[in-house]
Amino acid sequence: MTPPTVAVVGGGQLARMMAGPATALGLHLRVLAEAADASAAQAVADAPVGAASDVAAVLALVDGADVLTFEHEHVPSPVLEAVAARGVPVHPGPGALLHAQDKSVMRRRLTELGVPCPRWSAVGDIADLERFRAVDGGRAVVKTTRGGYDGKGVRVVVDGPLPDDVRGWCAAAADGTGPALLVEELVPFSRELAVLVARTPSGRSTVWPVVESVQRDGVCAEVVAPAPALHPGTAAQAERIARTVADGLDVTGVLAVELFEVPDPEGGAPRVLVNELAMRPHNSGHWTIDGAVTSQFEQHLRAVLDLPLGDVAPVARWTVMVNLLGSALEDPTDALRDVLGADPGAKVHLYGKAVRPGRKLGHVNVSGDDLDDVRARARAAVARLRGESTES
Repeated sequence: MTPPTVAVVGGGQLARMMAGPATALGLHLRVLAEAADASAAQAVADAPVGAASDVAAVLALVDGADVLTFEHEHVPSPVLEAVAARGVPVHPGPGALLHAQDKSVMRRRLTELGVPCPRWSAVGDIADLERFRAVDGGRAVVKTTRGGYDGKGVRVVVDGPLPDDVRGWCAAAADGTGPALLVEELVPFSRELAVLVARTPSGRSTVWPVVESVQRDGVCAEVVAPAPALHPGTAAQAERIARTVADGLDVTGVLAVELFEVPDPEGGAPRVLVNELAMRPHNSGHWTIDGAVTSQFEQHLRAVLDLPLGDVAPVARWTVMVNLLGSALEDPTDALRDVLGADPGAKVHLYGKAVRPGRKLGHVNVSGDDLDDVRARARAAVARLRGESTES
């Protein structure tokens, strides 16, 4: 008997975290890793090395596979079209994935769907950018339309001369040597939220509770599930947006919708604006591994294979995820005895990556009934993994 084979482009931690659910479901996972020691290659036996842009490598990856999916969006459209021409289903498909690859395409389509977004405009040169930001007193957010993530390719500008890097982006966009640019209003948000939806090729979907995402230097540092003190109307709007985007873009698999929560000046339910999209499992959903009946990684596998979707209900009142961003330790596993001994309820997930300043090396989930206690315990566990003293 041959089990279904799921081919995954990308060998990072997201593919690594698919390995456990794939094993539990009896699936065969095959991962195209960037290097033999990549995060996923350490956990997945079938992990050929190759580049996402290499048509031959990706075609070899899908040989005999039931479906191709991704742990990042940086796969050129011609590669995906070649896979589709071989008759292997691609989820999410090239048409959907383009909206996660190109921010201007995404903004245009969301606007057509009536999804609330920040005020935005495409930028052809510095003059376009200056006209846009003049409306808001010089304040704006400038983004490269392709290639940015974790704060890269994003720059907040305020009143005064443009920063040199933004001038360089504008010049490269104008002469065609760099990606096009997008400019958006600097939204006066109260906090950042995220909502994950999983959708099958046949159109069935499930939505996890809306979470609060805490960013530091453009990188997700903590996630609280569900988002504390979230107005029911705001939660309902966020969930409607997630389903609208998933259906409108024909997304299959897990879709993460990152949102700005904006206060209502009249004191009503805060509204939300869409910030970014990710068509794959996402950092804001890592809490689901230990905090929901079905994790985002298991659900993604179910969805791309068009299997019945799992229950997404939380298993505790609160779950807090804290990312391990860098460490003073040469290997964070050296702290495992200390971490696990101090808090048997802390669930540690390490990615097998070499330590570098600010690098995502893992995360910790803690669940419970008291939010302050859960948050403190998750932070303390991560502090130990960073080699920091937790004594007051």
